[in-house]
Amino acid sequence: MDQHSPTPRIDVKAFAKTQSLLSEQTPLGKFERLMQDCVGKLTGEVAWSALGSMRPSMSGGQSAWLHLTASAVVPVTCQRCLGVVDLSLHVDQDFRFVADEATALAEDDESAEDLLVLSHDLDVLELVEDELLMALPIVPMHEACESEHAQTLTADAGDGGDDKPHPFAALAALRTRKD
Repeated sequence: MDQHSPTPRIDVKAFAKTQSLLSEQTPLGKFERLMQDCVGKLTGEVAWSALGSMRPSMSGGQSAWLHLTASAVVPVTCQRCLGVVDLSLHVDQDFRFVADEATALAEDDESAEDLLVLSHDLDVLELVEDELLMALPIVPMHEACESEHAQTLTADAGDGGDDKPHPFAALAALRTRKD
């Protein structure tokens, strides 16, 4: 899918009934909310696929399902060394579609899958982006930072065996004088 292609939108029930498959590579630049968490030049793509199916429901009928996979490598700021870390994001999620929001809320606690309200015009890229955003770690970090700044921070937070005075030593001395 090139940068100017229309956003794929699907009628979920029809997509599921025909067991349709959408599979594309979309430039990271198409995911505006995801780009807000990224740094540096965004040159990569998001590989994603959506597979529809109908499965038996608890009520005896059939429910529309969507299996979504997505993967991307996104550059974000390491919260330890403040350098760029390329994070691999992976999504592998099942969605079951229900008639309305009330049904989704009522069945959510007992469901292992995510529940969404049935749509005749589902924006697949928006769903992909939502899932990638949820796959981002709260505090992104390198497994091991190599920058001088990170090593200094790690050494300063270490065992305290260095000769630097503890920052609260002066407060302890004041407290001792008052007692």
